[in-house]
Amino acid sequence: MDATVKRPPTKKDVFRVVSGNFLEMFDFMVYGFYAAAVAKAVFPNDNEFVSLMLSLVTFGVGFLMRPLGAIVLGAYIDRHGRRAGLVMSLAIMSVGVALIAFTPTYASIGIAAPILVLIGRLLQGFSAGAESGGVSVYLSEIATPGNRGFYVSWQSASQQVAVVFAAVIGVTLRGLLTEEQMMTWGWRIPFLIGCLIIPVLFWIRRSMQESEDFAQRAKHRRATLGEIYGSLIQNWVIVLKAVLLVTLTSVFFYMITAYTPTYARQVLGLSDQDSFIVTVCVGLANFVWVPVMGAVSDRVGRLPVLLVFSVLIGITAYPIMAWLVSDPSFGRLLATLMWMSFLYGGYQGVMVVTLTEIMPAEVRATGFSLAYSLAQAIFGGFTPAICTYLIHASGNKAMPGLWLACAALFSIVGALTLYRNAHIARRSAPSASLA
Repeated sequence: MDATVKRPPTKKDVFRVVSGNFLEMFDFMVYGFYAAAVAKAVFPNDNEFVSLMLSLVTFGVGFLMRPLGAIVLGAYIDRHGRRAGLVMSLAIMSVGVALIAFTPTYASIGIAAPILVLIGRLLQGFSAGAESGGVSVYLSEIATPGNRGFYVSWQSASQQVAVVFAAVIGVTLRGLLTEEQMMTWGWRIPFLIGCLIIPVLFWIRRSMQESEDFAQRAKHRRATLGEIYGSLIQNWVIVLKAVLLVTLTSVFFYMITAYTPTYARQVLGLSDQDSFIVTVCVGLANFVWVPVMGAVSDRVGRLPVLLVFSVLIGITAYPIMAWLVSDPSFGRLLATLMWMSFLYGGYQGVMVVTLTEIMPAEVRATGFSLAYSLAQAIFGGFTPAICTYLIHASGNKAMPGLWLACAALFSIVGALTLYRNAHIARRSAPSASLA
């Protein structure tokens, strides 16, 4: 049987490819949600701030492996196919999930506990380095003409489902378990749930078909690893400019999802239940706005949407955070995060498809993955730790808004410099071919 998509893509085709993307984001979210509990169990310290920072830095260290994963697994995807590469990334990711779920406490095995958790995070980061890129590239290659933005947006939309699922589990556990139970063993439950769904995800992803775009190119000639890496080096300027675009979405996403429970509890003094409910609402709103704005960019073009939302983020991020911290409440937290969700969804819905369009075909997965991973490693993954440090050092609880505004400036520079290239502008036109 020819395992190649040669017909208009169906909902099942999209579901098969985004399923592993769900697991990646689910596990990243639950680590961020339960950073304080992980800190107590695995990174004990007499100073609560130091303990939390060690846990958050470990969260961020996983992102340092993303560029390596992007180069190694991204090249594998560009050489051996989208399906084979995405199955491999899911396998590596699964090992990392299991390590964190089953690692004993520091009290039980001493220094081996944080080392095992760190290894788990490194494996997750390595696999995630090519996961988002591989999924996005596959969706862009099977998309119907004039709808590429809408199709590719489901890569991000699937991540929002993971955010909602993780937050719903958090709300449920907080209602069923005491604070002591959550801190001692309850935090492991979401990781165990992640382990339980791994076999199902393998079964789903193995039924994927290869994209016709890649299959046709592979029939004529399959690029060598040397050629892939050579082309990547040749196009380093495009990759660097793409990093500027991804910086904003990296900072924004982890600020309004993984960091929200910690920020609401540790900084604003709100309850865990409040923060998890807000996170559920954020995930649902993102799930709506990302594909909507991806579809809008199919009609009006990528650059206008990128610039409008980057400017809005830069102008409003700090003022709305200052308004929130002036009188913290559930209502203000919800209002603030709903506005931020709209801005994030508007930007992310077009940014991801833009990356698939600006990369040359022979390094589409590698270039996308490397740009995405570098931004995540340098800025996104460490956003919870950076925000915690900025607040601690300045005493200003609204500092995360300033950090986000700075990221918006990177995006504006990246968008303007990228679209000065006439070839990229033509390739990103709503009806243009990816070839």
